Amino acid sequence: MTETSEDWPDEGDLVVCSVKSVKENGAYLDLDGYPGREGFVFIGEIATGWVRNIRAHVREGQRIVAKVIGIKRDRDSITLSIKSVSEERRRGALQSWKNEQRATQIMKVAADRINWKKEDLSTISEEMKEAFGSLYGALEECAINESALEDAGFEGKWMAIVTELAIENIVPPFVEIRGQFEIKVWGQEGVEAIKLALKAAEKCADGLEEVILTCHYDGAPNYRVDIKAPDYPSAESIWEDAQEAAKKQIETVEGSIVIERL
Repeated sequence: MTETSEDWPDEGDLVVCSVKSVKENGAYLDLDGYPGREGFVFIGEIATGWVRNIRAHVREGQRIVAKVIGIKRDRDSITLSIKSVSEERRRGALQSWKNEQRATQIMKVAADRINWKKEDLSTISEEMKEAFGSLYGALEECAINESALEDAGFEGKWMAIVTELAIENIVPPFVEIRGQFEIKVWGQEGVEAIKLALKAAEKCADGLEEVILTCHYDGAPNYRVDIKAPDYPSAESIWEDAQEAAKKQIETVEGSIVIERL
């Protein structure tokens, strides 16, 4: 197998590790994100201050976060530091690692439903990582926006299954949905009537926490409606209200409105 840069971390990276063995002068750690790679953390890099008993700080099987402080590829050697990782960064790195593990499991479930071969799963997963920065990031975007994969240039029926699993298993910080109004006004009210219809739609989100509804001109007679909400039921409810508000406004003038959920 040809070695790639992905087989090695970079100096300065934070890596999630499992303690393989503890010695008097330090500990050997398996790098969980780099199968087959291990690193060594000297006793002086275990914790700040004097370490009297190394086993009071690390133990076999423990999962920890360490910083890569030295790499010697010619010697197949990676030097690590535990004390250089702040508590905040440790929690963040562990959460990211857990998220990736969860995303990997979700993709395995998708692969079973789609009947992918192992290489198909690997290829699609890597392409998703490249497009979104991480596998969890890709699935989170799917949970936020149902057209995320399509918007990123992916194709295939598999996208619906992956998106469905993402929505079922990942709670995103918010979700987004989109609709479109095709509005035509032939009476003297003209553009003013259209403005009032769009404002009526936007007012549906007034006073609602964490809900944002905005209308955008997409080229006459089309107007895009973007809704950002904490969850899909909230977003869909606001979308229903916005449709009714816009319809009622257009009914007061000579015009028509056609509504589509994008």
